[in-house]
Amino acid sequence: MDANIRHVVVPGTFDPITYGHLDVVRRATRLFDHVTVAVAASVGKRGTGTAFTLDERVDMAREALVSQGIEGVDVAPFEGLLVAFCQEVGAGGVVKGLRAITDFEYELQQADLNRRLSPELESVFVMSSPEYGYISSSIVRELSALGSEVSALVPPCVEAHLRERYGERR
Repeated sequence: MDANIRHVVVPGTFDPITYGHLDVVRRATRLFDHVTVAVAASVGKRGTGTAFTLDERVDMAREALVSQGIEGVDVAPFEGLLVAFCQEVGAGGVVKGLRAITDFEYELQQADLNRRLSPELESVFVMSSPEYGYISSSIVRELSALGSEVSALVPPCVEAHLRERYGERR
């Protein structure tokens, strides 16, 4: 059996995808042969659902990857358990970005649960690049809804989707 992990999944809701997410994906492509961005349905995330539909989020992720020159990355939607999706696509690991200690606590719990459900699935964490550590999808949505500039947080293609959703900047 080959002990090297060749295929990893970078999961998330990506509501919307940000430069921080893209940084994690780009770094994963430098470490692993095959990367799949797994866009979670997350129907009941924090009790509110998502701002964009699953199809919209998948399309935005694909557009953003192309616009940033990140090639050879698959993008796929998924529902249910992440470990089941990883098994389905043949991934041996999950790559997650960490911005702060609160991310670490949450992601450690998730990694421990994934390990219990699928002992062969590895979790790999990358620290956020300093220029992206403050970016979150929820901050991007809130700023956009309030008419603020978000061009430093998301690629132009994502910004266009946000303008369409929330209206033009004031």
